[in-house]
Amino acid sequence: MTLSLLLAVLGTALLIFINEVSFNKSTTAAVRIETAQQTRAAVDILLQQVLEAETGQRGYLLTGDARYLAPYTKATAEIGKSMDTLRELVTPNPDQLKEFLILSEHVSRKLAEMELSVRMRQKGNEDTWKFVLSTDVGKEQMDAIHEQSDRMIASSIENMGVNQPKIREALQLSRLGVFLMALVGLLVFTKYLLQTYALLASSQREQESLQRERDLLESQVRERTADLAQLATHLQNVREDERGHLARELHDELGAILTAAKLDAARLRSRLADNLPEATERLQHLTETLNSGIAFSRRVVEDLRPSALSHLGLVASLEILAREFEVQSGLSITTDLEPVDLGGAAQLTVYRLVQESLTNMGKYAQASLADISLHNFDSYITVEVKDNGKGFNLQSIGPASHGLAGMRHRVEAAGGRLTVTSTEGSGTQILAVLPKTS
Repeated sequence: MTLSLLLAVLGTALLIFINEVSFNKSTTAAVRIETAQQTRAAVDILLQQVLEAETGQRGYLLTGDARYLAPYTKATAEIGKSMDTLRELVTPNPDQLKEFLILSEHVSRKLAEMELSVRMRQKGNEDTWKFVLSTDVGKEQMDAIHEQSDRMIASSIENMGVNQPKIREALQLSRLGVFLMALVGLLVFTKYLLQTYALLASSQREQESLQRERDLLESQVRERTADLAQLATHLQNVREDERGHLARELHDELGAILTAAKLDAARLRSRLADNLPEATERLQHLTETLNSGIAFSRRVVEDLRPSALSHLGLVASLEILAREFEVQSGLSITTDLEPVDLGGAAQLTVYRLVQESLTNMGKYAQASLADISLHNFDSYITVEVKDNGKGFNLQSIGPASHGLAGMRHRVEAAGGRLTVTSTEGSGTQILAVLPKTS
């Protein structure tokens, strides 16, 4: 890893150095070529402006028409700007600067010759401007300007020819840098691949070891979960059996005792009705108390083991449960119950689900309306309990919510599926789907 990093650093540094050298060379050469092109263009523009000025000057001298002075005046004004531009371009090059000074002198003479002839023509000095026009002074100056311009253009072309190979050298240097970097990169990449393969092999071995441990843990978790589910189901069945046993004991023993006491009190009250009014009154109070005890005993027995479930069936038991809860809580409960074909254990699961849902509704929902429905399908049944209460956030349900956990376990132990839907402010819906084979 250290060797790979060192090679990468050295290769990067070498590439940066080569690229910087190549960039500086190519940039310098490109700037010089651009300057040469601009110089050539500036010389061409200057020649064009001198020719335009000479054309305007000769047109005015020959015709005397002042309109020819407009292009002459414009051209002479632009010549000064062109000279300044050309001076800036050639100043960094001493040889071209000397050639520019010679060209500048010839242009100045040409401008002076044209300005003199125009001024004489304007003053009406016919002999003077005609003499100037008839001489070869203007042509000699113009030829000198052309000759010096050609020298400067040739010098610019020569500069471009000198700097173009430098750009090619910079490109070749860049190619060399890219080749060296590619070679170093290939070496580093090869080293990296070898190390990666080694790391992958080691990681694969670790993953396989972790997978074996994970599979073992998952197997143990599944076994423990199945054991806990069986234990919970067993405890639930035991609790239901104990409830049934206790309900029978209360019904058979306590119910018989309370009923016998009530009968004895009734006999005593009938015998003492005329002789002891106070005792008769006390016996009446005792009879009422025994009636309350018998009613309480019946409610406890029904809570422990609903007798209507075995005598009247699931639909009637749920209807009775709904009406009793409606009286106790003050809720308005509607029912939509269809006859279903379920075993005793599955019927008890449905009954406990509705009972627990109503209990939670009375404790927490603050609802005014509730709906209980039981529907029969080909291979399964559905039981649903809804309310219009305040609802709750399902994410806030903690491990301490044994009611929902108990309902879910009952339904899943019967081979079904329980779905709880609730939104704060929108009520709660509890839906269970149970197979008919349960």
